[in-house]
Amino acid sequence: MIPVWRIVGRRLGNAVPVLLIVAIGSYCLLELAPGDAVDAYLSGSGGDAGLVAQLRQQWGLDRSFATRLTSYLLSLLTLDFGWSVAFSRPVREVVLDRMGNTLLLMSAAVALSFSLGTLLGVAAGSRPQSWRDRLLSWLSLALYAAPGFWLGLMMIVAFAVKLSWFPLGGIATIGEPRAGLEHVLDVAWHLVLPASALGLVYLALYLRLMRAGMVEAWRSDYVRTARAKGLTRQRIVWRHVARNALLPVITMLGLQAAAMLGGSVVVESVFAIPGLGRLAFEAVTQRDVPLLLGIVLAGTVLVIVINLLVDMAYAKLDPRVLVS
Repeated sequence: MIPVWRIVGRRLGNAVPVLLIVAIGSYCLLELAPGDAVDAYLSGSGGDAGLVAQLRQQWGLDRSFATRLTSYLLSLLTLDFGWSVAFSRPVREVVLDRMGNTLLLMSAAVALSFSLGTLLGVAAGSRPQSWRDRLLSWLSLALYAAPGFWLGLMMIVAFAVKLSWFPLGGIATIGEPRAGLEHVLDVAWHLVLPASALGLVYLALYLRLMRAGMVEAWRSDYVRTARAKGLTRQRIVWRHVARNALLPVITMLGLQAAAMLGGSVVVESVFAIPGLGRLAFEAVTQRDVPLLLGIVLAGTVLVIVINLLVDMAYAKLDPRVLVS
């Protein structure tokens, strides 16, 4: 039996080569792309060859690829992600300023999709082939087929433009400084539509996974044993069937973390939320390579942390994963 802390240490140890591979791979891919930050900077205003050479020397773009890559990797050891050309600030500060909004959006979307998807999956899988099961299965298929950006646009038209129930976008009300509980409620009000647009697709996925796991669990020997003992159907559903069916759903939660982070790029653009997704779009348009690399590494760290939490939750539900 391996203690949980040793599993955590092993996962963190595996994260080091993953971060190294992501850093080198991302740097090489961006290096192959045509143009650089100087080209993007001078595309609107223009400049002569002397100014181009001066900017390239000032931003370190006149050095060889190997020299720049080595310097970048060494700077990462001190958590120095470089200088953002577009924002004229350290990359670390820019990323940290935007990361909080993305974490709020992802947390709200995960809470919505996982909790509601799991409960609806239990409702569908508790009585397979019933009218409730068929209705929820059709609903999940329709949601899973709808793109996140389309859901976001339809929600804006229906609930923000037509009904005026929610704001059109942003993370908080502009021009009205608030504090305390009032600020929290204002941010939550602004997150309803974007979190729903991002989470509804994954809600359908978790619903179908939970339903499929419960249908399979009903055929298990331990369920037949529980029935033979005279346990009520409700107790069997929640204590035996749902708990074992939850394991693949939690596994998928970790696997979909990267996809949800990528989906936030579109959702943040649709709802004008200043997060990592929108920042990545701005970094691409400005050809700000250090900033884009910092966003990629920040996203990688988020995915690693989420998968670590998923592993710990999995070990809590199924102690067999602690066996070496």
